[in-house]
This record gives sequence, structure tokens and C-alpha cells, in this order.
Amino acid sequence: MIHPDYFKGKKVTVMGLGLLGRGIGDIKFLAEAGAILTVTDLKKKEELEPSLAELTHLPNITFVLGEHRMEDFENKDFILKAAGVPLDSPYIAHARENNIPIEMDASLFAKLAKGVTIVGVTGTRGKTTTTLLIYEILKKAHGESDTKVFAAGNLQGRATLPLIREVKEGDIVVLELDSWQLQGFGEDNISPHIAVFTNFMDDHLNYYSGDRDRYLADKANIFLYQSGHDILVVTEGLYEHLKKRYHDDIKSHIVFAHHLSPAWKITVPGEHNRHNVELAVGAARALNVDESIIQVAVQSFKGVPGRLQRVGEYRGVEIYNDTTSTTPDATLAGLKALSYDDNVVLIMGGADKHLDMSVLVNKMPKYAKRLILLPGSGTERLETEYDLQVEKYNAENLEEAVREALHQSLPGDIVLFSPGFASFGMFKNEYDRGEQFNEIVSRLQG
Repeated sequence: MIHPDYFKGKKVTVMGLGLLGRGIGDIKFLAEAGAILTVTDLKKKEELEPSLAELTHLPNITFVLGEHRMEDFENKDFILKAAGVPLDSPYIAHARENNIPIEMDASLFAKLAKGVTIVGVTGTRGKTTTTLLIYEILKKAHGESDTKVFAAGNLQGRATLPLIREVKEGDIVVLELDSWQLQGFGEDNISPHIAVFTNFMDDHLNYYSGDRDRYLADKANIFLYQSGHDILVVTEGLYEHLKKRYHDDIKSHIVFAHHLSPAWKITVPGEHNRHNVELAVGAARALNVDESIIQVAVQSFKGVPGRLQRVGEYRGVEIYNDTTSTTPDATLAGLKALSYDDNVVLIMGGADKHLDMSVLVNKMPKYAKRLILLPGSGTERLETEYDLQVEKYNAENLEEAVREALHQSLPGDIVLFSPGFASFGMFKNEYDRGEQFNEIVSRLQG
């Protein structure tokens, strides 16, 4: 493990503060560890006020808000880059020209946490559910031992770097890793000891300028630097796809997801969640967890907030929150998981990610009886470019959408909030969107 004074006196520019909370935790840790920080974000002070309120009391932090400056990417020990920084950022390019290392929180932690087993989970969909189920299984398996189990990475509000103060040799850390965070693993030429790759679908193509291969290249960092002693947990279908692209670059020991016994009682709904469970079980087996412990943990797992989360019932209508659905594939998976006899009133819409909506649109009439649309650039494209064969209603805001969905529902129906688009514009992020939905439902029930 690293010495507590490792960061003391180091000059660091943190690129991207944000409002999700993870950046706040990393900045707090670095400041308390004695680093000299410049925190820069394109958002203005007023937009970042909730985050700034938690940081202004800390020493050695200079804030540069509403802009980035080239001089902040010079004469530093490293740049800590937030997720989503553009691939062609001139500031990152300037830092490279000055031979300044580019780091990201999860990969920096993985590089420094010697003697700790890192389990990384990526994929277009299912990352959070798979990550947290692996975490629950391992906690149950190691509950009475000296081995501690942690979960971090892309999980809401869980900063990764501060774990350096807590972990010890022999511990296990389960990290949810999106494609952006895996850029950091590629920078450092490292991969997790156990890599779980759930699936690969179109997403974030607005960020990757439509280049699907570039998106996959970032994801692939989860296994590209593994050795034959490390493990890649994957489905056979995805493995065949990866082999075609990466040929001899895959040196991992492969563990395939295995079908579970029908006797296992899985409470999270949908075939896609059964797929997530099978991958989590594969990872647990690779870590030599007893089968009986795995089964108990799986059967007691209740799922994740905002992912097909049942939030209540109103006059015989069940209500589900699937706010983390930001792609058409995710919305379709939610419809398939819940619908029977065309009984779903679907609330969707939001900011465009430039994804193909045709499969969802074509299959929607099979599962949904009504469609309530939220405003946004994605919604506009949906209505302009596709022939929606489901009766629709355009709401001006989320509360109107919920009220109208319930108005158009009958006892036995399901209201599913599964946006299928990003949350930009109307909400701070997808979690804020989900929290607002839950609050609206709670008020209507009360």
C-alpha cells in the first residue's frame, strides 16, 4: 500500500468537479492528503454551488470555474481527469505535450492499491446491478474473515480514491467502470484482476462521434492488460465478438456465464437481470466462493434503485422507476421484463444521444398501450423520424407526465418510467431525474 504522505505537496489539476458527488470525495481526499489542487470546470460557480459548499473549507484548493486555462495544465505532477472529458480536449493534449501524466480516479486507485484484488465490471448495460450483486456475494462470503470488501467506481456518490485510506493487503474492491473510466486503465496499461464484461450495445455515440469501434476500444481496457493469471467473465457470444476484434490480445483466463438452476428464486425482474446475475455468479465462482453462499446472496438481492425499481402502487396500478434507462435497448428490456397483455403505460423522452430507435419503436406496440413523452431533443427526433404506432401524449414536465400516465391506466396496469434518453436539460443527471419521479409518486400516494 502507498505511504500516507504520497500525495503531500503534489501539484494536481482536477479537470471536472461535477454534481454527482464522486468528484467531491476525490478532491476532499487529495486536499486532506496535502496535495496542492487546481479544480477547473466549465460549469459556472452558481451551477456548482452544491459541490463547492462541501469543499470551500479545505486548504490548498484554487477553483477555476466557467473555463479551463492552458496554464493549469502545465507544471503539474499529474492531471486527474473526470469522466466525459472530450477525446480531443486541447487541454489534455497540452498536458501530454508537457509530459504530465493523465490519471483517472479508479485507475489511479487500482495502480496504487498494491495487494488488493480488483474486480472490475463494465458493459453497456447491467454494470451497476452486476457490480452490487458481486459486492453482496463477497460481503457474505467474507463476513467473518479479515478480508474487507468495498464497492466504488461509477456508483452514485461513492468516490474511489479515498478507499486508499481504508483498504489493506488482501482486501477486495469491486469497481463499476464505464468506458470513460476505462480510458484511465488504458493510460496506465493496467486491467482489473477479475474483469466482468456484461454486454456491448450502441451508446454514447454522441461522445464518440459515431465511432462504435472507439467506444469498444475504451471498454476493452478492462481485459487488454490482463495476464493468464487474471480472469475475464463474459458470455460466449460476447467473447466470440471480442476475439474477432482483438485476436491474440486476450491473454485472460476465460470464465463463461453459466445458466442458473430454475430452482434459484431471483427477485429482480427481467431476462436481462437474470443475465446480470449469471455474470455475477461467474465472478463469485472464479473467486472460489462457496455455491451455497452465492445462492443465498442472489436470492436475497432486491435490485438497485432506479433500475426497474418498484416504487409503489396507486389505485391498483403498479409504478416502476427505471431512470437509469438512457438507451432504447434499456427501455425495451424494461418493457419486456414487466409487460403482459399490452398493459404498460410508458413514460419516456429526454436529451438525444443519436442512437437508433427503430427496434424499440417497432416493438413498442407489443408491450405498451400508451406513451407519455417528456420534452427534449431526443423526443423531437423520435417524433420526427419514426412512425409511433402507440397512442401518445406530450407532457410539459415530469409531474404532468406521471399524472397523465396514471390517468390513462386501469387497475392491473403498470406505469413504467424508462426514459430511453439522457437527462440533460430538465434534470441535473439521471439520479436527480429518478429522485424527482419518486417524490412525485410519493406525493400522489400520500
